[in-house]
Amino acid sequence: MSRFDQLGKSLRSEPRHWLVTGAAGFIGSHLVQSLLTLGQRVTGLDNFATGSRANVAVLKSLPHADAFFTFVEGDICSASDCARAAKGVDYVLHQAALGSVPRSIDDPIASHAANVSGFVNMILASRDASVKRFVYASSSAVYGDIEDSPKVEDRVGTLLSPYAVTKKVNELYAENFSSLYPISSVGLRYFNVYGPRQDPNGAYAAVIPRWIGELLAGGTCTMNGDGETTRDFCFVDNVVQANILAAVVGPGVATHRVYNVAVGDTTSLNQLYQMIRDALAVHRPEVAGRPPTYGPFRTGDVRHSLANISRVSDELGYQPSVRVSTGISATVESYLRSHA
Repeated sequence: MSRFDQLGKSLRSEPRHWLVTGAAGFIGSHLVQSLLTLGQRVTGLDNFATGSRANVAVLKSLPHADAFFTFVEGDICSASDCARAAKGVDYVLHQAALGSVPRSIDDPIASHAANVSGFVNMILASRDASVKRFVYASSSAVYGDIEDSPKVEDRVGTLLSPYAVTKKVNELYAENFSSLYPISSVGLRYFNVYGPRQDPNGAYAAVIPRWIGELLAGGTCTMNGDGETTRDFCFVDNVVQANILAAVVGPGVATHRVYNVAVGDTTSLNQLYQMIRDALAVHRPEVAGRPPTYGPFRTGDVRHSLANISRVSDELGYQPSVRVSTGISATVESYLRSHA
């Protein structure tokens, strides 16, 4: 039995109170759903800047949600909203942010406000509420242009986007505050998370849901570059596991550390496209064999990204349970169900 399975049994026998920021978003809504399934009490905070009211409706429809789930419509850029949401909470899983490298290049002020000022508001509210642990979403973007492969937590390069800067600043604040205040924090560097509920629309949509939507609409998918750019794609269930482990692992084991959260496998964009197209073709034969097109490389993107997950596995007991091909199939099937 994995450490996460053991933890699930423990949580069911001793429910706790969790705050998930960004609860209406992709990762946040999965965290809330998993915690409710484990019999936990959950408060969700979101301002719907990028989150979906439909996701909140799904969460409210879950068994026992009336008794165990409270949703607060509020903004992490408001210190009072953060304080209101954190009151009486045991653990905070901070996911709220403005994601996307291109978005941060187009509007660095908005990214800074949400990702830096909002982060400081939330971690200080967590300190004031005496939470047991503050777990926050960082990003593989902090590795910048370093060519090491796989990426190891203690070696980073030059940052390539305002988004990367905001996430590195989060890590610096968490480390600094640990020496100044009674707050225990853990940072999780996500590597290209994907799965059900990820938004396929808009200028900053992630590549996997965007390509699924384009193929189903009869369009052509465009890759940035030659298709040989590689990423460590991580299914959202793996990220849920890492967050919950990071929150409740024994005192001092993970405190004030950062961890890669990924699968530890590399996939090129060409390989990814083929996986998506083949999974869709099982249900929609007309997409079989449809080729992509290729465009210019995107400003601020790194060429290759692969995680070393030894630290998170050894110290937190993290074991990614879903590999890329399985996750892509599950994502495609979920998309087809929700857009039927």
